[in-house]
Amino acid sequence: MTDHTTDLHITAWVLGIILFFVASAMYRNRNSKAKMIHMIVRLLYIVIVITGFLLYQGIMSSPTTPHMQYGIKMLAGIWVIVAMEMILVRTNKGKSTNAGWIQFVIAFLVVLYLGLRLPFGFHPFA
Repeated sequence: MTDHTTDLHITAWVLGIILFFVASAMYRNRNSKAKMIHMIVRLLYIVIVITGFLLYQGIMSSPTTPHMQYGIKMLAGIWVIVAMEMILVRTNKGKSTNAGWIQFVIAFLVVLYLGLRLPFGFHPFA
């Protein structure tokens, strides 16, 4: 697990979340450039998944790591990405996005909680 992989992962998800909200607003306003932003968000999904897997692989080499909790965090992270994509696609089609937003909030809170709780996470209060 390298610092560069961690930095790239964090940068990708911060940009991904920001551009997700931008694309969502642009779709709601019927902006013709929304599809372009959506494609950039999809590219960031790929970067997030690849760097997340590399981080997970590095963490698994430690014998004292709570492996299952990191696995749950990884699955919840994928759930966040799926919810984001579902929201953007349904917004573009003019369909209800309530279920997507509920899933997004729940999954994001799970990932955030685990990220702040687990040993290799970010500890702002430590």
